[in-house]
Amino acid sequence: MALISLEDLEGLDEDEQLDDDAADNSEPMGDERSDRLLAHWREVASTHQVAVPTEMMGPIHEMTGNNQQREPVPFVLISRQEKMGEVLWEERAYPAGKWACVRQAEELYEQSISKSFMKLMRFICKENSAGRHLGLTVPVVSTVLLTADGKTLDKNVVTGFYLPGAFQDAPPRPHDPDVDVAQRDAVTVVARPFFGTTNEETVTGHAGILRELLGAAASAQLRSDVFMVAVYENPGVPRRRNEIWFLRR
Repeated sequence: MALISLEDLEGLDEDEQLDDDAADNSEPMGDERSDRLLAHWREVASTHQVAVPTEMMGPIHEMTGNNQQREPVPFVLISRQEKMGEVLWEERAYPAGKWACVRQAEELYEQSISKSFMKLMRFICKENSAGRHLGLTVPVVSTVLLTADGKTLDKNVVTGFYLPGAFQDAPPRPHDPDVDVAQRDAVTVVARPFFGTTNEETVTGHAGILRELLGAAASAQLRSDVFMVAVYENPGVPRRRNEIWFLRR
C-alpha cells in the first residue's frame, strides 16, 4: 500500500480516484460522497467474492483520510539481481518485530485475505485500546502455507500488519479477538515484484515464475512449504504493486 505512481494515475476513472480525492478533501464527506466511496470498495471486494458491510464505512473513512502517511516495514537490502534494468529479485533481511495478524480459512485465498484485511482495518482505525488511528505501514504481508504436494494452497492464510515504530514497544490491544498481536522472528527473504490483483491464480503463478528464475540450486536453500505475498497498495488501485517472498531456510 505505497503511494500511487504517476503511471498508476494515468487512466484511472472517477470511481478509481475516490480514495485519493477523499484524502485530499479536508471537509467531512457528505452522504452522497460516502455512498460512492462505499460502493467503490464493494465493487473492488466483489472481485474477491466477498461483501463489505455498511459498518466498514467508518474504517474506510479513517484509512482514506490517512492514506498518504505510510511507514515502510524496516529491512536491510542484501543483494539485487537485475536484467536489462528490470529487478528480477532482491534478497532482504527483515528484523524481528510485532505484527497484528489475522488467520482466515475461506474457500479461496482472495476471500481469506480480504476478510482478514477488513479486521485489520478496524484494528488500525480506532478499534484498539489506544482508541486512535495507529497509522499505516507497508507492505501488508500474507503467509501462505502449501500442502504436501508443494503446489496446492492450504486454506489457512495469516495476514499481518507490522505495527508502526511508535507502538512496537507497547502495542495497543485489539478489540477483536480474531486479531492477534504477536512477536515475529527476523527473516531473510528473496522478493520479486509483480503488479495487478492478488488472487489464488496470480500468486501461485508468480511464485512459480520466481522459483524458475532462481533455479534448482538456489531454490533448495529456500523453504518449499510456505511463501509470502506482500501488498503495497490499496485493493482498488489498478496494477497495484505486490511481491512474492520466499523465505531462507
